Amino acid sequence: MSEPLLAPNFLFRFSIPCLATRHKWTASGLELGVNHRLPCFGELEDRAPFADLRAAWNAQGLYFTVRVEGKKQPAWCRESRLDDSDGLQLWIDTRDTHNIHRASRFCHRFAFLPAGGGRMLDEPFADQLLIHRARENAKPIRPGDLEIRREKRIDGYLLECHIPVKALTGFSPQDHPRLGFTYAVIDRELGWQTLSLGSEFRFQEDPSLWGTLELVE
Repeated sequence: MSEPLLAPNFLFRFSIPCLATRHKWTASGLELGVNHRLPCFGELEDRAPFADLRAAWNAQGLYFTVRVEGKKQPAWCRESRLDDSDGLQLWIDTRDTHNIHRASRFCHRFAFLPAGGGRMLDEPFADQLLIHRARENAKPIRPGDLEIRREKRIDGYLLECHIPVKALTGFSPQDHPRLGFTYAVIDRELGWQTLSLGSEFRFQEDPSLWGTLELVE
């Protein structure tokens, strides 16, 4: 059978619920239940997931946890090479605008790494990244604005992440309860796990290719 000329996921724009949480970020992180799990529509193209990604929100911002399993090698992470590092990358548009191909100031890109920080490169690290070809960049964040916690596992790792309101230009759940959203869990050993389209599409720089995250009370 011949391969399809167009990826099936390209024909759809996915919208997924993000449930609210009453809990706040603490030094011990934030545990999210199975009802907060986000789908991986790459399965529609026979791309098997290797990460369990969950999301929540409240007035303090957005929360994500990711559990990566099946690894036999340590994660490769460098604070100085965020684009190339293993970990979780998130793209968020606080205006959920899908008719633009270049990012606006409401579009954000964040990276959360299980290692790569500190003198020994063994501490978890989080930072903001610029979006290539953006028409206007989101306001820069201060060092330490993003919060991250890591647990090492035998076959991978668990990351708990918090993006506070001050790091999200235009975040207003009451007025704008729908966010443009996509993600990529990147791993040199296991590959890429994304919300829908694979890395062969330039979703990293084109908000029209992102899905929607619905902030549900």
